[in-house]
Amino acid sequence: MNQMTRQQAMHGLLQGLAEDGRDYPLLHELLEQQFRAALRHQSAPLAEVAESISALVDQLDARRRLRLQLAQRLLGPQPAMAQVFALLKSGARDKAEADWHALEQQVLECKRVSKRNGELLLNQHTIMQRVLHGEEHLYAPA
Repeated sequence: MNQMTRQQAMHGLLQGLAEDGRDYPLLHELLEQQFRAALRHQSAPLAEVAESISALVDQLDARRRLRLQLAQRLLGPQPAMAQVFALLKSGARDKAEADWHALEQQVLECKRVSKRNGELLLNQHTIMQRVLHGEEHLYAPA
């Protein structure tokens, strides 16, 4: 990346932002599929969607790390996206800021849905453990 120009760094950063904007709705749909499979106790589809989620999250995280490196290339060790966008001309800046805001909202929604899914799976696991092993404190002295 040492030979990369500032223009190339900005282009790569904006391209990654666009790719994330395309992939977060896909992640959201996969999380919804996970939820439906968990509700129906469908272990095979649940395992398949978990693999797809994991692969997509790996891609998103790789782009996040690259975005940080590119922002550091543009601004130094402590970059902020607002500073990155300030380097753009007005029209491009407005679009990048809108895309960033939309991406932030998509990330928050995916986190919310992921948390919901985790809570459902944890509750199902807890119930299954109770069914299989009984309540631990059921016969404990009072």
